[in-house]
Amino acid sequence: MNIQIFGKSKCFDTKKAERYFKERRIKVQQIDLLRYGMSGGEFDSVLRAVGGIDNLIDWDGSSPEVELLRHLAVQRQKEDKVYEQPKLMKTPIVRNGKLATVGYRPEIWDTWK
Repeated sequence: MNIQIFGKSKCFDTKKAERYFKERRIKVQQIDLLRYGMSGGEFDSVLRAVGGIDNLIDWDGSSPEVELLRHLAVQRQKEDKVYEQPKLMKTPIVRNGKLATVGYRPEIWDTWK
């Protein structure tokens, strides 16, 4: 397995995901989403794996940008805005090759063996 965890340093679910893999002695690459973001290819791969931009957005966020995203009808505009501002993504984003999840999803990670 080649696990990458994109997360925010103060995100409780990101810390739980890191602990989940550490307890199972699975090596992970941890990436600070706010500091480094994602490459275009990583972003596109995650979008395909999670079923689109609406599943990647942190709709519970309280920033005004989230409210703006609710009213954007064009998916490409949402994608561009979220790619430019990674703080709008729900975390953790866990990748294993072409597979990816958003949020704390151990029931799915268990199937990746």
